[in-house]
Amino acid sequence: MENFHVPAHEIDSRIARLKQGMRSRHMDGLFIAQRMDLFYFSGTCQNGFLYVPARGRPQLFIRRSLARAVAESSLAQVAPVSSVREIPERIASCHGSPPGVIGFELDVLPVREFRFYRQLLSARHTMDASDLILSVRSRKSAWEIAQIEHTAEVSRKVFEYIRETLAPGVMEIEFAGMYETYARRLGHSGQLRIRDYRTEGYNWHVASGTHGACLGLLDSPVSGRGTSAAFPSGASRKKLAAGEPILIDVGTVVNGYHMDETRMFAIESMPPAALDACRACIEIHDTLIAAAKPGMFCSELFDLGVKTAHKLGYADIYLGPDGHKVSFVGHGIGVELIEPPFLAAGRKEHIESGMVFALEPKMLFTDRFAVGVESVFLVTDHGGQLLSRVPVDIFIC
Repeated sequence: MENFHVPAHEIDSRIARLKQGMRSRHMDGLFIAQRMDLFYFSGTCQNGFLYVPARGRPQLFIRRSLARAVAESSLAQVAPVSSVREIPERIASCHGSPPGVIGFELDVLPVREFRFYRQLLSARHTMDASDLILSVRSRKSAWEIAQIEHTAEVSRKVFEYIRETLAPGVMEIEFAGMYETYARRLGHSGQLRIRDYRTEGYNWHVASGTHGACLGLLDSPVSGRGTSAAFPSGASRKKLAAGEPILIDVGTVVNGYHMDETRMFAIESMPPAALDACRACIEIHDTLIAAAKPGMFCSELFDLGVKTAHKLGYADIYLGPDGHKVSFVGHGIGVELIEPPFLAAGRKEHIESGMVFALEPKMLFTDRFAVGVESVFLVTDHGGQLLSRVPVDIFIC
C-alpha cells in the first residue's frame, strides 16, 4: 500500500528498547547502515544512515530522497547530507562530542566500510551491536503481528491460486512465475529480504518428484535443482507431472513483513510412502507448536522434533539424509525472511512471548522425493498460536 507508514509509537518503542540495551553495554552511540535495520528503527528505506545515541534524539541522515524519508519517517531529526563525511560534524553539533564507544552492525557491514566509518566517526572503541539490534527485533509488537497476519492472508490467497492452477506439463520455474505474478497483484513486493550475504531470497522454490530429492547448497533439507550451475536451487525446467509429490515453498512480503510457508501438492495422486511421510511432517509440526512455551530453550523444540521423528520411524531422513542433515527446524521471521532466534540444536536462547517463528519440519528421500510443511506461528504467554492461514494439509489437485 502506497500510504503505508510505521506508526510513531512503534518507532519510539523500538528506539527506547535499543537505547536501554546500549546503556547496559556502556555503548555511547550506534551507527546503523543496513537497509532493514534502518527501516525498522526509522520507518524508511531511503538511502541514508541512522545514528542513535544512548541519550538524546536519534539523527537520520539522508542522501536521497529527503522528501520521501521525511514523509515516511516519524523521527524528529531528519537531515540531508551530500556526503557521509558530513555526519561527524552533525553528530558533534547535536551531542557535543564524538561517541567514545560506538556500535556497528558487524554481522553485515563490509570490512572496508566498517574501517572507513570507524575512522570517520573518531570512535575510541567499537562494539558489535548486531546481536542487540536483532534481539530488539525478535519480539514483535501487536502492530507487527497485525502486519504479519495481513501478509498471511495474502499468502493464503496465493496458495489457493496454486491449488486451482496446478497442472501437468508446466515447468516448475514457469509455474513459480505464475503464482508470483498473482502474489504481486495482491501486494507482494517481490523482494525477500535476507541478511546473510551468502544467501539469496527468491520466490520460486518448487521441487517436484526426484528434483525435490536433489541435494544442494541451501541450508535446508530441500534445495531443488534450480535452473543452472549459476543458480542451483529452487524451481527448474522440469515439467510437473501427475502422481508425484510436489513441494512448494512460498515466501511472501507485504509492507516489509514476511511469511514463509510450505505445503505439499500432487496432481491426481501421491505415492503412499510420500503421503505417509507428509502426515508425519504435519504431526511433528503440530507437536512442536503445541509444545512451544515462553522460557523454553530454542534447542528444546528442536530436540522434541528429532524425538518425534524417531518415534514415527523417520529418524534417518528427518531434516535430510545422514551426512546432510540440517541442525535447525525453525527460524525467526519479520522484516527479514530469516531472523534470530533459531530453533536449532544446542541453542540456549530462551523462547519469549512475542517471538514469531517459521517452523519447517522436512524430509528427503534420496533419489526419490522430498516432503515437508512450513508454517508461521506466534509464541504467546499461553503457548504457540498459528499465524499461517493456509490449511495445514496435503493437497491432491
